[in-house]
Amino acid sequence: MEQLFSPWRSHYIASFADEAKSDECVFCDAWSGSNDESSLIVYRGKSTFVLMNRFPYNSGHLMIIPVRHTADFQSLSMSEVVEAQTLLQAAHAALLQLSSPHAFNIGMNLGREAGAGIDSHLHWHIVPRWNGDTNFMPVLADIKIVSEDMAGQWKRLSGIFPKIIEDISSIR
Repeated sequence: MEQLFSPWRSHYIASFADEAKSDECVFCDAWSGSNDESSLIVYRGKSTFVLMNRFPYNSGHLMIIPVRHTADFQSLSMSEVVEAQTLLQAAHAALLQLSSPHAFNIGMNLGREAGAGIDSHLHWHIVPRWNGDTNFMPVLADIKIVSEDMAGQWKRLSGIFPKIIEDISSIR
């Protein structure tokens, strides 16, 4: 059997070990950083923000994250919930505009046993999906092909987000 090399997977797996050893949080670090492009923050709200997933399931995979570091879903204030859902709606609109996906997976893995890779800081995922985007590569070779570079995608997403937020806010 031919083997294909997937170096990003080893960084992804190692990041869990690093997180377990550290008191640091990659989401808190991204929020407190000064370079949104390098940390992949697409949009900053008051109590939540939108971050590109550095290890995406598909091109355009975004996360909506409360600024406040918490793993307790019940502890979110109403304003945090409303802003998170507004940004989730905006992410949906932005991804439709950006790449016309056929469908989406939207959700939260609450706890490590539920599949959360980072279980100490709540976050929602929105993953664009296309007909046929699941193929033999992830099944046979444990490799996911992402078709667009993240830097270009970040520029386009961060450019359209403010207008989408403005449009959503004007409806309410």
